[in-house]
Amino acid sequence: MNNLLESNKLYLVPTPIGNLEDITLRALKVLEQADVVLAEDTRTSGVLCKHFNISTPLQAYHKDNEHKVVQNIIYQIQSGKKVALISDAGTPGISDPGFLLVRTCLENNIEVECLPGATAFVPALVNSGFPCDKFVFEGFLPHQKGRQKRLLALVNEHRTIIFYESPYRILKLLKELTEHFGAERSVSISRELTKKFEETYRGSVASALEHFEAKAPKGEFVVVVKGKE
Repeated sequence: MNNLLESNKLYLVPTPIGNLEDITLRALKVLEQADVVLAEDTRTSGVLCKHFNISTPLQAYHKDNEHKVVQNIIYQIQSGKKVALISDAGTPGISDPGFLLVRTCLENNIEVECLPGATAFVPALVNSGFPCDKFVFEGFLPHQKGRQKRLLALVNEHRTIIFYESPYRILKLLKELTEHFGAERSVSISRELTKKFEETYRGSVASALEHFEAKAPKGEFVVVVKGKE
């Protein structure tokens, strides 16, 4: 296999958000040919690499250590190592570690190349049936401080709004949307995207709350809220 990777460059590699068949051929080549793969969780990424018979060494890079290891990674790239960054699922930097490393690379005149690939909010937005020519991506709201302020700032937003939420806080988010956006605001809620039990619920905030109160929430959620009329 011809080596496609260049030295003195960081490669951002999207990984599947569920179905392993969604990885691209190019992503596999980069992961195979890199000298080291920076992984949010080496155990999770180890399963992916094992599935595709990739033996490239994994190095931990996550929100708790990124400030400590970022300069060492810069040294590795500057010394000629071919470095790829992946997260547990989706595109690095989108609600996952990546921004700090990209910024530091650019500050050190290191080129960054991001491969196209899986990102959970795109299929959730497109299949919501809401306008997707203009939208606001909020990712995960703060758990406590600043959460209500952020929601209040979005009450009169006319563009489609996208949130990420965990199964532990999805009911809390729906109750907050009921309070601030109104019980009849339309939502489309996707969970377990690309996996066996993928589900998208479409309806009002009130009906969605009733639905997930009756059915214990499982999996990671993408909540798409229709903009204010």
